[in-house]
Amino acid sequence: MGMPLELQTMLVTKGKEERVEENTFLLEKEGYRLYPLDVPIEVRKLKESDPSGTAIIDSLKWEKEKTVITYRLVSLYSIN
Repeated sequence: MGMPLELQTMLVTKGKEERVEENTFLLEKEGYRLYPLDVPIEVRKLKESDPSGTAIIDSLKWEKEKTVITYRLVSLYSIN
């Protein structure tokens, strides 16, 4: 039996991110997802919304059918 896996090219937060430090955030997503590490990717609140900034994902962990992402916000386009 295979493991379901999604490959993502942008980070969609849906407002569920948690601030760990000044520009570092933790985000938990349902299912197993693969994101590029150590390269800038767009951050959006919703898939259809405009980008709100750019982030670099520092770590990615899969456990219990969830993906836990730690990322640094490197630029912010808007505070809304």
